[in-house]
Amino acid sequence: MDKRAELQSTLRIEDVPTVRSMVAQKLREAIMSGTLKPGQRLIERELCEMTGVSRPSIREALRALEADGLVNTVPHRGPVVSTISLEEAKQLYAARAVLEGFAGRECARLHDPAVVRRIGDALTKLKAAFAAGDLMTALEAKTEFYAALIGGCQNSFIERMLRPLHDRITLLRITSMSQPKRINKSLREVTAIWRAIQNGDPDLAEKCCVDHINAAAVAALSMIASNEKAAANE
Repeated sequence: MDKRAELQSTLRIEDVPTVRSMVAQKLREAIMSGTLKPGQRLIERELCEMTGVSRPSIREALRALEADGLVNTVPHRGPVVSTISLEEAKQLYAARAVLEGFAGRECARLHDPAVVRRIGDALTKLKAAFAAGDLMTALEAKTEFYAALIGGCQNSFIERMLRPLHDRITLLRITSMSQPKRINKSLREVTAIWRAIQNGDPDLAEKCCVDHINAAAVAALSMIASNEKAAANE
């Protein structure tokens, strides 16, 4: 390779984020963090003012988030942050148990030291965040834990199917993570997942993943049922 070609290879920008993708990511983060709450209207004028971009870019970003299930267009109201019904949550957790159980199994079978380290680092960050009572950092650490787990199974189809499920479930996670009993139990569950993967035990890793998701489902479904009952009584 001559010097010019080498320099071109070094400097070439392969992928430039579009304004739409950057706006969509900012809105996604706001939804995940609870800054934009389930059921909240997403008014274009306000979003333009907050982000400093044009209405067409906002509309494109909202369409992308709607495709991911994070935004829903309601007749006569326009786009709102999605809510999750009891039936939808049941289906989400059932699908997640199957897919994430497989991801845990594959992580343990492949037993990649870099993946084990990434999962362990996210777990350490999660424990520290919970100890400090920092829910936003805990949410970030939990996201990193699952990203390491899902990426570690080295199956792009599993990753593509799980990402939108996790995006939807994150709408519930910050509320469930504020419950002290669930926090301690969740920490024990994800620690068990990491240890099974660290020990290269596919059967146990799959079981721990499924057990964790089933326990999370019980907490989330109870919360949704209570919210729906309260809304019906208003």
